[in-house]
Amino acid sequence: MPFFRDFNFKLLVIEKLMYWDETLKPVFSLREHMRALGVDDLDTYVEDNDLEYTVLDEARAYFQELEIPADLLATVDELTFDGGHRVFMECAPVWDGEDDLFDVRSLEDLDLLANLKLFTGGRALEHMIPGSLEILAARGIAARC
Repeated sequence: MPFFRDFNFKLLVIEKLMYWDETLKPVFSLREHMRALGVDDLDTYVEDNDLEYTVLDEARAYFQELEIPADLLATVDELTFDGGHRVFMECAPVWDGEDDLFDVRSLEDLDLLANLKLFTGGRALEHMIPGSLEILAARGIAARC
């Protein structure tokens, strides 16, 4: 199975495959997962444990261990960076989008996406990784700001 080096980049791929395309199954729900662990009110749990600005361990473990087959990775032709992604809410359910919690730190994982043609959110990506637009262009990947 392909290995991702940047957790947040992997989350962008998961967003595309699990929540947009619905080809990566099963769909993960942190609320359901935590309910199974005896946590009925996730928001209160997060606030009571000062976890507002962090990825919950349960979500991190799930998404880090999630294997994405190469044939599914080959279907990814577009990625989007947007603070409203469902995968971000599944990781940090009361996150307000006002910090760098989900910033992509590396583009090394582009090697896993041979058919990527478009990255939407290029302005944000350039802010996270200066020079990223040139990296995308050199790979033939268009950037939409």
